[in-house]
Amino acid sequence: MNNLDDAAREVLKLDRRIERAAKALLSRQQADGHWVFELEADATIPAEYILLRQFLGEPDDLTLERKIGVYLRRRQGEHHGWPLVHGGPFDISASIKAYYALKMIGDDPDAAHMAAARTAIRAHGGPNAANVFTRIQLALFGQMDWARIPTMPVELILLPDWFPIHLNKMSYWARTVIVPLLVLQTSRPVARNPRGVGVAELYDGAAEIKPGSKAADPKRLWTWGFAALDVLLKAIEPFWPKTLRARAIAACRAFVETRLNGRDGLGAIYPAMANSVMMYDALGVPPEQPDRAIARESVERLLVVKPDEAYCQPCISPVWDTGLACHTLLELGDEAAVGAAARGLDWLEPLQVLDVEGDWAHRRPGVRPGGWAFQYANPYYPDLDDTAVVVMAMDRARTEGGGDPAHAIARGREWVEGLQSRNGGWGAFDADNTYHYLNNIPFADHGALLDPPTDDVTARCISMLAQLGVPRDEPRMAAALAFLAASQRPDGSWFGRWGVNYIYGTWSVLCALNAAGLSAEAPMVRRALDWLIAIQNEDGGWGEGCESYDLGHAGHRAAPSAASQTAWAVMGLMAAGQIDHPAVVRGIAWLLRTEDAEGFWPEPGYTGGGFPRVFYLRYHGYSKYFPLWALARYRRLARTNSRHVGVGM
Repeated sequence: MNNLDDAAREVLKLDRRIERAAKALLSRQQADGHWVFELEADATIPAEYILLRQFLGEPDDLTLERKIGVYLRRRQGEHHGWPLVHGGPFDISASIKAYYALKMIGDDPDAAHMAAARTAIRAHGGPNAANVFTRIQLALFGQMDWARIPTMPVELILLPDWFPIHLNKMSYWARTVIVPLLVLQTSRPVARNPRGVGVAELYDGAAEIKPGSKAADPKRLWTWGFAALDVLLKAIEPFWPKTLRARAIAACRAFVETRLNGRDGLGAIYPAMANSVMMYDALGVPPEQPDRAIARESVERLLVVKPDEAYCQPCISPVWDTGLACHTLLELGDEAAVGAAARGLDWLEPLQVLDVEGDWAHRRPGVRPGGWAFQYANPYYPDLDDTAVVVMAMDRARTEGGGDPAHAIARGREWVEGLQSRNGGWGAFDADNTYHYLNNIPFADHGALLDPPTDDVTARCISMLAQLGVPRDEPRMAAALAFLAASQRPDGSWFGRWGVNYIYGTWSVLCALNAAGLSAEAPMVRRALDWLIAIQNEDGGWGEGCESYDLGHAGHRAAPSAASQTAWAVMGLMAAGQIDHPAVVRGIAWLLRTEDAEGFWPEPGYTGGGFPRVFYLRYHGYSKYFPLWALARYRRLARTNSRHVGVGM
């Protein structure tokens, strides 16, 4: 009898936890049907926002500055600098920008937190050890000689496509950031800096540490060659023909204005948006001119202003959040949840890009547009991951009694199929963006100049195609599955480019393999399951630190259990039919135990990927829908006596 009572209590607990979490998620739905949660990076973006205002010499907003100061001070680590992630190690570039921003808004350099930060920055090499983008920021304020910045001549934009260094060979984010930056590097404007604040003291007694590359696989020969080219470019730069330079600057401006993207901004990402504003300023365009004004407004829309503090987001994630929330609610399956998902999908449908051939068309001319972007609007840069997620949600909704967006699904599938790379995989925004030698140029010390096919995005596209009925022996599908088979690590895991890290990648791939019809008996599925089970934490959850992206390639780095990562692991195991495995039961118990009173899960850590080793993301929505999704799936499979997930995600 006691065993029956215990079982009944567990069932009741599961239902109550799910009900509370569902209610909390539904309460966050916007009036027009979509969801959007905060997207937080590190201290660099809010610090750069402060510096942008001072570069432009804008009127003071002391209340906003005070709130951003509160945020920046809170993010300072025990090492006295600023990390890239919650509780992470010291980062020289983030620390310099945060220190400069705090000094700019009036923090006394002799205050304890500033003095300690200054000492730590000097110990780590000072400004000369910072990455390229930080050095450019310092040069714009007259705090570093432009000679210490790798040269990227503005004439780059005029080079033919066959040239080894070409914008079309770079990723979308690099393209949109670099083009306005080319104008800034050429014109070398000096920030207005009305307060006259500098950071010369950061150089005093700084250790001699050279900046290093974050590229995953730098090649010494390429590095030497590009370094020699940089020396040559610096020597001949004064002799560029003025007419050619003027034509190149005009081409950069035309590139920006074609892709300006209204209130959502160039590329819909902060660095490109801020650079576009500074470009206009350097060209003498007045603040009231429409293009400059809308570019400046786009930056302002990234702010998150709270009663006591504020920060600037790197971008916003409404399509991603809405697509994943819809999947979660469709998994719940009750009338209220399915109705809310239908409203979310109705909001998503008109955001499909059907009439703009974005930059992706350069490599895939003739493919019709049909993707979704990550943000509210970014028509030149839709992405494969969002598109696959939205298409799968729409397809699932129509099979469960919802609408029938057949045209949207068909065009999404067509675009995804058209963007497959030659090696069988998919990148996030472009096909065949695999010019790996470019990560050796001095300007690319962040090691993220490219957008090659990745395990997680490839898995998502396989999941979509399989859910739509494409068999695994179809040529595109066979090539994609071969890509994943070849990329599986010896320990059984897969790399997660856009989520941290091997847990995310392995969950993504297990979903895809299940959708494609591979069972737990398939060797690569079995190895992945063994790996996932082996890395479970003692408390029943799963966790992984951003250190797993370390250049040592040591693989998964254990970390305290996190709600989103536990949900991914549990859903990965369930995708392979392991609902009764003790690891799944313990993972579900951990989720039930850690849900908070509101119906969400605390998750201060960063489980989203921006650029490995350089830039990470904290999706505030991840701990609100992924754990609920996992609980709802567990309940559905357990109560239907089914071991088959039946959908792509």
